[in-house]
Amino acid sequence: MPENDTDQCFADGVYEKKMPSHKSSEKRMKQEAVRRQRNRSHSSTLRTQIKKLRTAITEGDAAKTTELLTPTTSLIDKSVQKGVIHRNAAARYKSRLTRQATKVGD
Repeated sequence: MPENDTDQCFADGVYEKKMPSHKSSEKRMKQEAVRRQRNRSHSSTLRTQIKKLRTAITEGDAAKTTELLTPTTSLIDKSVQKGVIHRNAAARYKSRLTRQATKVGD
């Protein structure tokens, strides 16, 4: 099983690391690894926050929904700035969550 994107599989099923041949390539690999880890962490945090809000919406808890809506939309906006999600996807998330949250309040 490959450990990461830089592993190469040969016909006999053995994986070996593809090593860069230039200093700039080595640096790029390190940067990509750090950014990949950061993006995974941030997207995981975002998914968890959205799940919490959706749970509050399905339970019909208006107080908890209004309490979670602002931090969730803020986190979605920050995700766009960091390049974790596309701005149109963020707009879609915010629109749908806000619309569902207002229905709970009624």
